[in-house]
Amino acid sequence: MEDVSIYNSNGKRNGRTLDHLRHVESMATMPSGAGKIPRLNAVILEMYRRSIEDPAGFWSDIASEFYWKQKWGQEVYSENTDVRNGTISIEFKGGITNICCNCLDRNLESGISDKFALYWEGNEPGVDGSLTYRQLLERVCQLANYMKDIAVRKGDAVVIYLPMLMELPIAMLACARIGAVHSVVFAGFSAESLAQRIVDCKPKVVLTCNAVMRGSKIIYLRDIVDKALTESTGNGISIDTCLVFENQLAMKREATKWHEGRDVWWQDVVPKYPTTCSVEWVDAEDPLFLLYTSGSTGKPKGVLHTTGGYMIWTATTFKYAFDYKPSDIYWCTADCGWITGHSYVSYGPLLNGATVVVFEGAPNYPDSGRCWDIVDKYNVTIFYTAPTLYVTRYSRKSLRVLGSVGEPINPSAWRWYYNVVGDSRCPISDTWWQTETGGFMITPLPGAWPQKPGSATFPFFGVQPVIVDEKGTEIEGQCSGYLCVKGSWPGAFRTLYGDHERYETTYFKPFPGYYFTGDGCSRDKDGYHWLTGRVDDVINVSGHRIGTAEVESALVSHPQCAEAAVVGVEHEIKGQGIYAFVTLVEGVPYSEELRKSLVNAVRNQIGAFAAPDTIHWAPALPKTRSGKIMRRILRKIASRQLDELGDTSTLAEPAVVDQLIALGNSKI
Repeated sequence: MEDVSIYNSNGKRNGRTLDHLRHVESMATMPSGAGKIPRLNAVILEMYRRSIEDPAGFWSDIASEFYWKQKWGQEVYSENTDVRNGTISIEFKGGITNICCNCLDRNLESGISDKFALYWEGNEPGVDGSLTYRQLLERVCQLANYMKDIAVRKGDAVVIYLPMLMELPIAMLACARIGAVHSVVFAGFSAESLAQRIVDCKPKVVLTCNAVMRGSKIIYLRDIVDKALTESTGNGISIDTCLVFENQLAMKREATKWHEGRDVWWQDVVPKYPTTCSVEWVDAEDPLFLLYTSGSTGKPKGVLHTTGGYMIWTATTFKYAFDYKPSDIYWCTADCGWITGHSYVSYGPLLNGATVVVFEGAPNYPDSGRCWDIVDKYNVTIFYTAPTLYVTRYSRKSLRVLGSVGEPINPSAWRWYYNVVGDSRCPISDTWWQTETGGFMITPLPGAWPQKPGSATFPFFGVQPVIVDEKGTEIEGQCSGYLCVKGSWPGAFRTLYGDHERYETTYFKPFPGYYFTGDGCSRDKDGYHWLTGRVDDVINVSGHRIGTAEVESALVSHPQCAEAAVVGVEHEIKGQGIYAFVTLVEGVPYSEELRKSLVNAVRNQIGAFAAPDTIHWAPALPKTRSGKIMRRILRKIASRQLDELGDTSTLAEPAVVDQLIALGNSKI
């Protein structure tokens, strides 16, 4: 399949590629708390070796398991990931395929047409639905035929602004089936944010619904879209069709505001179309989707993923990182408005013929045990989430593998997740990856090697992580520095939409010859990788460079601290001070004594220089639906720049911000 590496004259990767695996072969014992693993998996180690030494052959073999209308040629790929050698480019050559066909048609042909593809759990307990693979294909084809009828063609953009209804993955797959490029926008973004994305990608149609219940609150999505389309029209981009799904559980159509001539009810048109639709075959390098991610300049970056490499990468990472078996019931709590929902709610699982739980609601509605209700209801075996302290009730006995996504998981949270949620029997896939990487890059593989609580462990097949210093020089052995990737991998994003210069400047120019992740990383004496957070989350206190993740881990080690987020603020003497937002274990009251105890925990673990200057009590932290803490907002609150908070509609629970501001006077 698609490889993106640089060979020497002997066909081997340049450099010492396997040094970081030597310790794995020689380890006699596993770290405390990692669970019992009887032996190292020699098959996995050999697969990794081959992915480095013979990447073209390795990925070709994996790709051959999928359907290709036309196989790739003799020259499998070409790449340049070094700005010193010209324009950055990563390209797979010659393969013709379709990811929707591989997600659905291929699975029907394999004999699982009556297997459940999706279980849908609504916002309200007891409201649910399901689709078999055959039923899902029929629904996808109907929407695909409708879009073709309104002149959506191969290469056209389609903006999808939907909550976690089954119609969201249906819409993504329908776009892929006809070669349209979908751009899913999280149904929590404001009208202004949505308009910004519409203006940038110029879609042929916008897909949305009239409203959604999020917990006990109604969100009027169609009204938000209406404002966004008015704004985009003012910026020269006019949309002729807005397809609106009537979400009757949240709002009846009679109460929905309407724009005649533009708005169309989904239920009035889509079900009338045939349940079969021919596949639009696309080149492996044809665009599959755009996904906008935040940028340092404030303007969102349109990350562009193409079809072939992304397909193979998400399918393979899902299969191995979760030890997927055909009998598994899989649930990822992320929203499809984020990359996690693309890769590990929709494409990765369906490419493997998995049964996927899709959840519309919030994990704490109607109470904090909702997740375990769902786990037990569907007998979930693989659970992928951002770990937090939910109420631990019900059996959870079906769980087999746990996954962690969002923030780097600290050792204390890891042990809680392993011992309490997984009953000390479920391996944890603590995954590190990015929107830009398309899928997992550094992750444990269940049973392949011992885990260390809080470590993402080792790279996935074909990934060569390196740690460099400020000059871009690779550091060997035990060290800390900037995490980069040597060469490329099948799922790598190809560009930033309409701004290839920004793509090169952001990711390839900081350390020429490498893809720069923007993250810091430590490697211990055994070669395990420990993500330390974004490098701009390093606080310089009186000349000491302190990683926020290190301070957060020290705080969370305190038995009464459930979660912590640390940011830097201006300090007239130190240059920067440490400002900590702390969520306490349920039922623990705020007190001056506890504040001192938390500060001492950091002093004892790291040193007095790392002690927080401020503890800000936080009932909860502002997070996206995928579990990422919005540190930009925390910095503004810490600096009391409350009129500069920006858009908070991207948060899973926007009300958290108001709580933090209200508690600002309570910080000690």
